Amino acid sequence: MNGIKLIVGLGNPGAEYEATRHNAGYWWMDQICAETSSKLAVEAKFLGLAGRLKAAGHEAWLLKPTTFMNASGRSVAALARFYKIPPEAILVVHDELDLAPGMVKMKLGGGHGGHNGLKDIAAQLGSKDFWRLRLGIGHPGAGLPNKGDAVINYVLHPPLRDEASLIEQAIDESTTLLPLLLEGRFEDAMLKLHTKIKPDS
Repeated sequence: MNGIKLIVGLGNPGAEYEATRHNAGYWWMDQICAETSSKLAVEAKFLGLAGRLKAAGHEAWLLKPTTFMNASGRSVAALARFYKIPPEAILVVHDELDLAPGMVKMKLGGGHGGHNGLKDIAAQLGSKDFWRLRLGIGHPGAGLPNKGDAVINYVLHPPLRDEASLIEQAIDESTTLLPLLLEGRFEDAMLKLHTKIKPDS
């Protein structure tokens, strides 16, 4: 099975967004770059920061769209089409409201769950069948007045200190999957990620 050829970390560009929950995908990408000594540079034709990753005997593209979240798909589609990378060889790393801080899950395809980055990527690729690595950031709560506004306000603010620590742990945990993802061993990667060893077992 072919492995991942393009890894995308989602976020919003600019110093004012750097520490916000919506930028969890950027944080993951920054860690991968640090761990693998990969460098990203401005690529105008791909509307983002892009670079090559070489690890575990494999190569892949790395991409941080700089279009702002709701237009991420323009960036992803531009690189994917240029290098003829199919959706199933793309991994999108993003913040996930439906998972608590510290939780991280992986899946192929599915809906966008109201995430504007995923929504635009699916629209621009013409397919939902790309891989997603979902970094839990928690949810501001149900039943709030102007729920949409509450969610926007929540994702555009930094996590609390305890939450940030849990998210960092989840990033540490999930970057170890990189060799499996590059090899195309997705079942092994998901098993490793989704199997938690209880302290008393």
